[in-house]
Amino acid sequence: MATLDNERTVTALLDRQGSSFAEEAGITLADKPAPLYQLLVLATLLSARISADVALAAVRELFRAGYRTPQRMIEATWQDRVDALARGHYRRYEERTATMLDDAAHLCQDRWHGDLRRLHREADGDVDRLRVLLTEFPGIGPTGADIFLREVQAVWPDIAPFADAKVVDGAERLHLPRAADELAGLVSTVQLPKLAAALVRVARDRRAADAVLREAQD
Repeated sequence: MATLDNERTVTALLDRQGSSFAEEAGITLADKPAPLYQLLVLATLLSARISADVALAAVRELFRAGYRTPQRMIEATWQDRVDALARGHYRRYEERTATMLDDAAHLCQDRWHGDLRRLHREADGDVDRLRVLLTEFPGIGPTGADIFLREVQAVWPDIAPFADAKVVDGAERLHLPRAADELAGLVSTVQLPKLAAALVRVARDRRAADAVLREAQD
């Protein structure tokens, strides 16, 4: 059951950190092929050991260049992808990532016909199976799969509520419930990715968590 203190904390959290990573990347998420593929690209870049801000900037550059579908990613040259990543300051990883994006786009086209809804249907609501299928994409490991699942749960409600270890870490830092279903009870279904992203941010930044707690107590 949601307590008043929890409700105040979540309100303060969403006021300060209340945007999903997909929104920050300029993705209008929907259960459609293009935005689902764009989310896969986002999860790939966020998986690297690089700041989220840099990863988001690089994703926006890729999309600004027009690489919003697997076919468009395949049609781009390797150097085109490298250049877009570099414009987003995605340094050290841009050459390897350019290759991974090409390989992943080919897999998306060849196995899933460019439509990750097919992957969703094959998993049939099994989150563990979804994670296995997602990690078959180059550049998507367990962390990347969790990023994808955190964000996609608003449009794939059969996997909601989804909370990975990073989300739980953030909840613990804010003295919120650790269980996914209890966290889900604090927001609407469409807000779940926003809450998850916000909890990940405070898990990474104690000062941000402290600011949320101060605001909730005012």
